[in-house]
Amino acid sequence: QVHLVESGGGLVQPGGSLRLSCVASGNFFRINDMAWYRQAPGKQRELVATITFGGSSSYEDSVKGRFTISRDNVKNTVYLQMNSLKLEDTAVYYCYAVFAMIGGVWGQGTQVTVSS
Repeated sequence: QVHLVESGGGLVQPGGSLRLSCVASGNFFRINDMAWYRQAPGKQRELVATITFGGSSSYEDSVKGRFTISRDNVKNTVYLQMNSLKLEDTAVYYCYAVFAMIGGVWGQGTQVTVSS
C-alpha cells in the first residue's frame, strides 16, 4: 500500500507565496508522473501542474509564470512553489501520483487560502 501526504498549505495574502510538498511512502518500485490538482468550493477538481519522472513539466494556463512544480526522486517528493498568489487560487490542493505497477493514488489534500 502506498500513501501520499501533502503539507505546506495555509493562509496567505494576495501576492504572497507558499510551497506545497507531497511525500510518497509505502512499498513501490517507481513513481512515474506526479501532479497537483486543486478544487475550489463549488467547482470541479482541476489539473494545476504535472511533472514526469524525467522532470518535464506542464501547467494550467492561469498559473503559468507563477507556479513551479518540481520533484526529488530520491526523496519521493513533489513540490509546488506558488508565487504571486491570487484570491482565485484559493482551493484544496491535491497531490496525485502514478506508481509503476500500482496505478494512480491521491493525497488527502491541503487547504490554501488567499485572503487579505
